[in-house]
Amino acid sequence: MATAAPLARHTSIKVGGPVDWLLAVRTPEALEACLGLLERYAVPVLILGNGSNVLVSDLGIRGAVLRLVGSFRGVKWIEGEQQVIADVGAGYPVSRLVRDAIRRGLGGLEFAEGIPGSVGGSLVMNAGAYGSEMEKLVLSVEGVTRSGQRLALDRGALRFAYRQTELPRATVVTRVRLALTQEDTATADERMRAIMAQRKASQPFGHPNCGSVFRNPPGDHAGRLIEAAGLKGARRGQAEVSMHHANFILNRGGARAEDVRGLIQHVRGEVARLFGVTLETEVRFVGEWGRHWSE
Repeated sequence: MATAAPLARHTSIKVGGPVDWLLAVRTPEALEACLGLLERYAVPVLILGNGSNVLVSDLGIRGAVLRLVGSFRGVKWIEGEQQVIADVGAGYPVSRLVRDAIRRGLGGLEFAEGIPGSVGGSLVMNAGAYGSEMEKLVLSVEGVTRSGQRLALDRGALRFAYRQTELPRATVVTRVRLALTQEDTATADERMRAIMAQRKASQPFGHPNCGSVFRNPPGDHAGRLIEAAGLKGARRGQAEVSMHHANFILNRGGARAEDVRGLIQHVRGEVARLFGVTLETEVRFVGEWGRHWSE
């Protein structure tokens, strides 16, 4: 456990103030006990996966941030007649799982190559790209409630939508079961490499970012609207709208969360003014933002 721990080192965009308590939790039993104790004393809790799609305030977070490590970063492979099930901990990195699957001759996850999040975070966000998403693979989910009780949810108990999965309130995802298909290793690897090439051609690399900032509005793309508004390269402090893909904001070095927030607000305001479209953020704002700020 660390106290007053800065969170910038734990987020993909490398900004964020301190949290009161940063806890690394290694087993389901420890998680249940920890959540039960924090609930008893009414301590706010945030689960932080790999730190993508999240913007932590410069003022930090009051309460506790939990990181799932240890047994939450393991995977079991269950062989079936027509499919193989990946029984994977919520803290396991998605990109690593993609490569694990391909080495085993398993297809279905290639779309997730390059997604910087954890399996649990990708499930909650229903992460997707290139015509596929987590929804298509999920068989079941295990979790723990804020009071420390375990949950087991089959696919029928889950509701999937664009970039979100509805779970019982305050559920912490601990494991996910994904159904993958047997496939020729070379074919799956070739498909993954094609997706990697598409990502490298269309998304920025070299500077920290938090992933896609805005959700795509119906029938359009947030990046196209932002570019059409002439906002590529727009800056607030050391935060910059990527010249490579307008739906990414980069930390050019030393950016503050307030810089990123201000730039997000500016982009959203300009797109609304010019095109009458109010963009919804995909990135989550957490921490203390002051009384005049709302998403």
